Amino acid sequence: MTAVWITIVVLALGTVAIKAVGPIAVGGRDLSPRARAVVVLVAPSLLAALVLYETLVGEGGGLAADERLAGVVAAAAALLLRLPMLAVIAVAAAVSATARLLA
Repeated sequence: MTAVWITIVVLALGTVAIKAVGPIAVGGRDLSPRARAVVVLVAPSLLAALVLYETLVGEGGGLAADERLAGVVAAAAALLLRLPMLAVIAVAAAVSATARLLA
């Protein structure tokens, strides 16, 4: 097995373990409304953090403002305009591609 496959297997097992801990820890009890609100917000905030990290970190580890940032800004603008998700993706892809073409 290569290092990549070992990493994939370890991450998959870790994901299963994390998902199993929730029901075991709660034990059939209902979460409080405050705890439920926190749990609901964890996934979107992690996704937003990952998108920003992948958008702003350059190859050398520093900050990079390139075509990816233009696409994310365009997607944010499209979301503010309440466009459908397919349109948001199309706008972001078009802006990123245009910025790459012009760079």
